[in-house]
Amino acid sequence: MIYHLALSFQSQFSALNIVHYVSFRALMGLLTTFAMSLALGGRFIDFSRKTFANSARPYTPDSHQQKGSTPTMGGIFIILVVLFNLFVWCDWSKPELWLFSLTLVLFGGIGLLDDLYKVWYKKGISATPKFRLQLLSAFILAILWIWLKNPSSLVCVPLFKHFHPDLGYLLIPWIMLILVGTSNAVNLTDGLDGLAIGSLLLNFSFFSGVAYLASHASFATYLQIPFTGCSEAVIVGGILTGACLGFLWFNAHPAQIFMGDVGSLSLGAALAMMAIIAKQELLLPLAGGMFVVEALSVIMQIGSIKLLGKKLFKMAPIHHHFEMLGWKETKVTMRFNIITLILCLLAAITFKIR
Repeated sequence: MIYHLALSFQSQFSALNIVHYVSFRALMGLLTTFAMSLALGGRFIDFSRKTFANSARPYTPDSHQQKGSTPTMGGIFIILVVLFNLFVWCDWSKPELWLFSLTLVLFGGIGLLDDLYKVWYKKGISATPKFRLQLLSAFILAILWIWLKNPSSLVCVPLFKHFHPDLGYLLIPWIMLILVGTSNAVNLTDGLDGLAIGSLLLNFSFFSGVAYLASHASFATYLQIPFTGCSEAVIVGGILTGACLGFLWFNAHPAQIFMGDVGSLSLGAALAMMAIIAKQELLLPLAGGMFVVEALSVIMQIGSIKLLGKKLFKMAPIHHHFEMLGWKETKVTMRFNIITLILCLLAAITFKIR
């Protein structure tokens, strides 16, 4: 809205030209989203206490059962705040804006359905239909991205200048894998106060920077990365970073609200979409390494039980394992987020090593 208004009145008010700068809109989007989250977050929490309170927290340590009265589905608030600020600060003539919005709505809708089942029936929807809905959503998004932007099917491999595998028709399942895998990995990480949202905050900040480099022809040429012209993704990243900051204000220990599957699935998919649009998908497993470890710990735990008849970890995902070892929840969260920060810095270093 502000971008298009500035475009209309720039001839009369030259000062409005500042709105056209990507860096200005990204930072303003971050700040307004954060401010809006702080201003309205308390009211949403009061509403959620009456409507979305949990009654139990299965598959968690006994110490977590006292959190049963903490409201959930804070992801609804995150999505609404993000969509409003996207409307305010972004150029809606760009197809990636519609794609980001649809990503949040589709994966958020799946998470919302699962969360509502947990509130109504004390159990979420079963894994098979949930996974099928994720695959369908990812397929729709992959087709739309290819149809709208006709992106290159080459994959940019970190550390290598001239090695760019061409996926060809495998581009669609590749995009689906990234979307579904990342959204589920973030969902599994969301088990401690401030853990998932803190890691998302760092990753959105990092991929905002990546998108900025990929949207700047000179920087992209210098760093020998694909030039994508995805400048609006920088603003989306700034807004998502602001939303994470605002939600962390209320989700930090002791959490006043949880984001639920509606938040973790939608934000995980949005992070994946940022990497896809910036053509840096293979940086996700590095910068988002904690999400990968959390997901692998669950896979390894299930595999160990089925094949060996015993648990590999005291409890999975792995953040609960450290809790069972005696680590306080705040210590696990802080150390995992420190590791995420280091991983994001390592991912940034790969641009120069290239």
